[in-house]
Amino acid sequence: MKFVIQRVNRASVEVNGKVIGSIQKGILVFVGVYNSDTKEIADKMINKLVKMRIFADENGKTNLDINSVNGQLLIVSQFTLCADCRKGNRPSFTGAGAPDMANEMYEYIIERCREFVPAVEHGEFGADMKVDLSNDGPFTILLDSNEL
Repeated sequence: MKFVIQRVNRASVEVNGKVIGSIQKGILVFVGVYNSDTKEIADKMINKLVKMRIFADENGKTNLDINSVNGQLLIVSQFTLCADCRKGNRPSFTGAGAPDMANEMYEYIIERCREFVPAVEHGEFGADMKVDLSNDGPFTILLDSNEL
């Protein structure tokens, strides 16, 4: 599983010209699910995400987590994070989770995040989404379950 975590001033996701998820200060998370991922792996990733101290404290040091700043989460599925680019110039996505399994995992991640963060918005699994964001910093982290 991979999370691309971006600290944002604001972010939104739209489908067919309609905004379906929008946040102010917080974290935009792109989620890539592999065939081998489990709920146990998702729990480890979520635990790391919600405790990650990436917001500035009163001294300007990145020392606060999302709840310490009353931040919001926007979670967007993105199977392209599972691209295998080792051979040739065309990425392979065969390792990405099968749609039913990946969607179930995505929904699980959203629901579990709601247990830790009061304001959680999300995109639409499998949809052609347009994401708009103001990256704060910029501050972007790649969280890979293989490295936890």
